[in-house]
Amino acid sequence: MERDSASSASQAPPLSLSGAEAVIESLITEQVAVIFGYPGGAIMPIYDALYLRQEEIRHVLVRHEQCAVHAAQGYARASGKVTVCFATSGPGATNLVTGLADALADSTPLVCITGQVASPLLGTDAFQETDILGLTTAVTKWNYLITDVSEIPEILAKAFYIARSGRPGPVLIDIAKDAQVAKHPYQYAPCHRVQGYQPVPKASAEQLAAAAALINQAERPMILAGQGIILSGAEEALQQLAEKSGIPVACTLLGLSCMPVGHPLYVGMLGMHGNYGPNIKTNECDLIIGIGMRFDDRVTGRVSDYATAAKIIHIDIDAAEHGKIIHPDVSLVADAHEAIQALLPLVQPRQHEAWRQSFREADLKEYQKVIDRSIHPQAGPLTMAEVVHQLSEISKGKALIVSDVGQHQMAAARYYAFQDSRSHITSGGIGTMGFAIPAALGAAMGAPHRQVCCIVGDGGFQMTMQELATIAQEEVPVKIILLNNGFLGMVRQWQELFFENRYSFTTMKNPDFVALGQAFGLKSWRIDNRESLPIALKHLMALPQAALLEVVVAQEENVFPMIASGKSVAEISLG
Repeated sequence: MERDSASSASQAPPLSLSGAEAVIESLITEQVAVIFGYPGGAIMPIYDALYLRQEEIRHVLVRHEQCAVHAAQGYARASGKVTVCFATSGPGATNLVTGLADALADSTPLVCITGQVASPLLGTDAFQETDILGLTTAVTKWNYLITDVSEIPEILAKAFYIARSGRPGPVLIDIAKDAQVAKHPYQYAPCHRVQGYQPVPKASAEQLAAAAALINQAERPMILAGQGIILSGAEEALQQLAEKSGIPVACTLLGLSCMPVGHPLYVGMLGMHGNYGPNIKTNECDLIIGIGMRFDDRVTGRVSDYATAAKIIHIDIDAAEHGKIIHPDVSLVADAHEAIQALLPLVQPRQHEAWRQSFREADLKEYQKVIDRSIHPQAGPLTMAEVVHQLSEISKGKALIVSDVGQHQMAAARYYAFQDSRSHITSGGIGTMGFAIPAALGAAMGAPHRQVCCIVGDGGFQMTMQELATIAQEEVPVKIILLNNGFLGMVRQWQELFFENRYSFTTMKNPDFVALGQAFGLKSWRIDNRESLPIALKHLMALPQAALLEVVVAQEENVFPMIASGKSVAEISLG
């Protein structure tokens, strides 16, 4: 009897669900815990279905759709999970575009679901109809319009697979309103393969042998570690490779935290405002090994004068990045973790002590000329560098830092001593001001066991400060450090250095930020002197709830070192 009952149950027809119910059921099957979104007419059936499943999926009501994407980015980068956001049609969907572009550039796995007008109205310029597929083709890894309810489970499964596999990225699924309302038998099967899509290519034995030969022959090698190390979980493998080969490791902006700052082989950050050593030594290298990074212009400076004496090994999962800017001598199109593991037995133990000593000498020069006076100013206003340095000391380098875009971003990257992986979240590829506050909200929810600090300037803060309401409503304990210099600081620095001090529309008359924070329900206060700084930071970090600390810093502080636009890495200036 029991066997007959089980047999008949297993053969029961699938439950018929509305398209909206199928969306929510699919997200639950994919173990989605949090959705960031903003409701509206064209996505209302999906929100209605979500209403009945609130115990299984938490929804966070952001105050602007762009912030839904940034919050999802913060959650995804802190947790390593594909994250979901919702928006309605028309302006709701178009407000996602900046965040999608940011997520694509920075390889962040998202599934963004937008409502669309009913399929009979498509192409009629109906109220709040926008061709969001046409608008987002260039800023998504894949996008798709669903007009038939029967497609929903299969398309969503494919969306999650594409978002998380290979080089991660954002996917947008647009769902017509009639498809959300119609019913169809529901069956969900996770996607494991898409025809014509090879997300994890394999390096050949010949390529690996060629790379190992270059590594074993090199006398002045350097590893350039990018975010691909973090995305592939290759942090430990990278350390093993560096320690066995004796090769110094520098990080890109998004690669920061993949190796502890105190590791004896870590030599600092690359790029326009990176550390002196890894930049000036680039043209002394005889081998550069770029892993999980793309040789973008902020790393290379003037390409014709980049790594002039070096052979190049490029390891990256995205074939499109190989040879796009720098033409490698050996190209390993492969997952960073898999490639490093395959290289490890082929690499000979080395020390490179004299070469490593030359980095230490460069570090001393930078410390004496730039770092010491930045973190230990003897007088004058507070500096961004000393604020970040003291935060690092107080938190012992263990906090998760989310920064916005500008001078404070570079200060955070340079002066926070990251100890753990996935500890640095910022907008790298397109440099989106306003990123930090919503991203910090998402990061705190994606890594609830960690202390999350948001470092933001007065310009970026005012772009997305409405999300303080979301932080307060969701009771997310983000610690916000607002570095206020009364300028759009990075633009002002360029105007000073390259436009003869013509400060064209970069001066800001700011509101009372403390009153604003308090109006949103956050404990908020302001300091403007050196004596108050350590006390204020310790108090901020000890609070159990979200809080805002405004720190008034020097108005015309510049970030150095700096490679000016169009200059080579060899022309890096210490100020």
